[in-house]
Amino acid sequence: MKTISIEERQRLIEDITQQNITGRETLGISIRRLRVEVTGLDQATFATMCKMSTKALYQLETDRGNPTINTLNGILRIFGMRMTLGAIISAPIQGAQEQVIIKKRGARPASRKASA
Repeated sequence: MKTISIEERQRLIEDITQQNITGRETLGISIRRLRVEVTGLDQATFATMCKMSTKALYQLETDRGNPTINTLNGILRIFGMRMTLGAIISAPIQGAQEQVIIKKRGARPASRKASA
């Protein structure tokens, strides 16, 4: 396992976080990258450290698991993070215009009004 500086570790964590926030990486891929690139640990050791089974970690890293928020926070806490709610940041599509359709609550469709 190669040792990395604190600055390099922080840069890796920020890069992984940005890739996840922008939707370029799934949560599972981000957690796998944190494990491999930041800690350099194998699945068995990292799973033990996170107090979970190797199978559960494997399923999480391959986006097949259904972990609880507590499980995710237990993993992310190691890296100084926690689960939060946030919008996915993505680059706007060039030339696309946003169309907002506002439906009035309780309004009937036009076809029903005509036949009533």
